[in-house]
Amino acid sequence: MASAVPPRLYMNLLGVRASCLLAALLSCCAVTRVASGQGFLAKEVAAEANANTQYVIEAVRISGETGLKLSRSLQNTFQQMVGSHFDPSQLDEIARQMRKELHLKSVTPHLVRGSHPDTVCVDFEVHRRSVVFDVTLPKFLYHSHQGWSAEGNASTTIARDNHLSFGLVSDGDALTERFAGMEAVYENTHVGTDRVHLSFEFDDLHEAWNPATLQAIGRDSKAPQIYRARRNFQPSVTILLARPFTFQAGASFQQLEMQPFTPLAPSIGNTDSANTLFAAIRFHRQYQDGDETRNVAVDYDVHTASRALRSDYAYTRHHWDVAYTVSRGNQTFLDEFTGGYISGGAPFFERFVVGTSSLLRGWNRYDIDPLGGTRLVHNSVTYRYRFPKLTGQVFYDAGALWHGDEEARLRHSAGVGVMKSIFTLAVAFPLREGHMDPVFMVGMNY
Repeated sequence: MASAVPPRLYMNLLGVRASCLLAALLSCCAVTRVASGQGFLAKEVAAEANANTQYVIEAVRISGETGLKLSRSLQNTFQQMVGSHFDPSQLDEIARQMRKELHLKSVTPHLVRGSHPDTVCVDFEVHRRSVVFDVTLPKFLYHSHQGWSAEGNASTTIARDNHLSFGLVSDGDALTERFAGMEAVYENTHVGTDRVHLSFEFDDLHEAWNPATLQAIGRDSKAPQIYRARRNFQPSVTILLARPFTFQAGASFQQLEMQPFTPLAPSIGNTDSANTLFAAIRFHRQYQDGDETRNVAVDYDVHTASRALRSDYAYTRHHWDVAYTVSRGNQTFLDEFTGGYISGGAPFFERFVVGTSSLLRGWNRYDIDPLGGTRLVHNSVTYRYRFPKLTGQVFYDAGALWHGDEEARLRHSAGVGVMKSIFTLAVAFPLREGHMDPVFMVGMNY
């Protein structure tokens, strides 16, 4: 027979059960409140991120370091960002790309209020490593008429202000002749102040000549003499003036190892000197008007060689580049003008050339003038539209290349292409009567 529970013990058991039940109810309420709070917080963060994506990027800036040389891919990326809606994931990807390409210690994107209520400015705060080793490919191009052109550089930065670079190059695109060899540069980016840079460049190059050029030399007694190799020592100083202006001045001392014109001619092994003084001034500025961004770039340089510099050549070479870019949303319009004028007798490497990957695209340079020219006028108009995965472009070129008092003949070409990051694929056509011979170009950073 079960014994009876004392009344006092029975009341204590009831109290313990009531306390446990009350504690369980309070725990459930707390969990529910925490869960609802976390949900509210998540919604708040998501709402804030969605709100930020409504802002339009007014400008893109880099702070923290000076003297950074951006690749054409990064420059195009920054131009395409301006006028587009803010995307946090895009900033992280660009920061990773900058850190990788420029070998930086850190890249931190910041948002700054723009000049209008619905705009923001993106500021990438960058910091270099104390010692940096970098390998880049500034140019890699295949041209269906000219073959391959490539340039590779290895560089290092020591104690922040001292930059050393060594490069190998084989280029059949930039000059009348194909040249190949090595280039070495030392640059100090802080000569008393960050506004003054001092550099020394040494080049050792060997030339290869197209048969069309050799045949044209045989028909023109006034043509320059060809050379098999050239070496260049070039000291220069760069001064960063008021923010849009940069001034550069220096000297170039080039030794040309001359080449006999005919294979039967004896190889004398003589050298000629092409010593010049040069100066360049650049104006680069960006203007912002609402969701529209305009970029203006004006570059002018002059080279002068004279007997007073112990040069075997006497000439003056002027060269102008003017570029105007307008970007709004996914669309970009680019207008580029190039002009040049040479007085006196300049060597081949100073002469102007068209029918390249950037001037009169689609034409064969040796059909226009296998000796290059001393007068140049060229204009190019490009329209680009940014799609989600790539950028499409159409372009139209018009230009003329001639000598002295000759009559200038204006030529035209047009083409289309696609761009993806640093890669570009384009096809160009010379606009002329008769056979249409397209030129294909594919490569990086050209």
